[in-house]
Amino acid sequence: MALNVLLFLLCAAAIYLSCEYFVNGVEWVGRRLGIGATATGTVLAAFGTALPESAVTFIAVVFGRDTAQKEIGVGAAVGGPLVLSTISYAVVGLVLWSSRHRLRRGNTELQLDTLRLSSDQAWFLLIFIVVLALGLMSFPFKRWLGILLFGAYALYVWREITAGHGREHQDEPLEPLKFRPRNPNPGLAWASLQTLIALVVIAVASHSFVDQLESIGTHLGVSPQLVALILSPVATELPETLNALIWVRQGRERLALANISGAMMIQATVPAGLGVLFTTWRFDPPLVIGASTATAAVVLLLMMFRRQRVSGISLIPLGLLYVLFAIVVALVQHSRV
Repeated sequence: MALNVLLFLLCAAAIYLSCEYFVNGVEWVGRRLGIGATATGTVLAAFGTALPESAVTFIAVVFGRDTAQKEIGVGAAVGGPLVLSTISYAVVGLVLWSSRHRLRRGNTELQLDTLRLSSDQAWFLLIFIVVLALGLMSFPFKRWLGILLFGAYALYVWREITAGHGREHQDEPLEPLKFRPRNPNPGLAWASLQTLIALVVIAVASHSFVDQLESIGTHLGVSPQLVALILSPVATELPETLNALIWVRQGRERLALANISGAMMIQATVPAGLGVLFTTWRFDPPLVIGASTATAAVVLLLMMFRRQRVSGISLIPLGLLYVLFAIVVALVQHSRV
């Protein structure tokens, strides 16, 4: 177990350092492509960090040898949005509060367009309710609705790039590209290379991170089912959460929250669409609890963002929803043993 713990910590450190390179590189890629800060977070950064776990879902649901392996993909499609809407937002609030003096802010109020964030949450809520409803019913042409979920994501990307906020903050100074620290104006090739290398390291380290977490859970006597439902989603969404942490520490919560909302949209469409297409997509009680908790968290976020003045402190309690989910699922699993 000592080796598992050591590898667990090394993987966590590798993911964090790689995320430093990733967020730095993806900002320069967005600048060179001229798509602006917010669209960089919602489209480029979110797609990049969600790609590895979407690939895992694809392998599980398309090439899974049995029902158990396919259920891994179904659980990931629900667990991802749940972690992002609770823990990731809570981390943003906590880091913003702890960094308020270093950032020279008198309060922890979010400095961004909260009405636009409420629009993103409304989009996600509409799609996720459909995803949840599909998990509760069966009908002949159900699986073909997965294609509509892919279409919904394509529409979201088109909206993000063309809705008029794709080129905002183009004059905002960026930190030097880490691969070319002495070049004040690095090219797209160098920025893309740094981003891709960081993404590969994130994918490899995240895969090993999940494996070590599962091994530690087994050593501690935690059932594989509970590890898969409660701990694994936290691990797989670690890159998005760390991206948010890094950007908030830089005082750029706009990018942090754009990355989270974009990742949530991917998780609710691409992995879910694969699940609907290639599995029965029927939710058992723990999945219903997880999907319901994520829905409740997004409703709370929608209400907060529509107030237009949102304090980072108000985001911290969202993490308690995940704690509540973990407790309820553990009790449900124990009663079924």
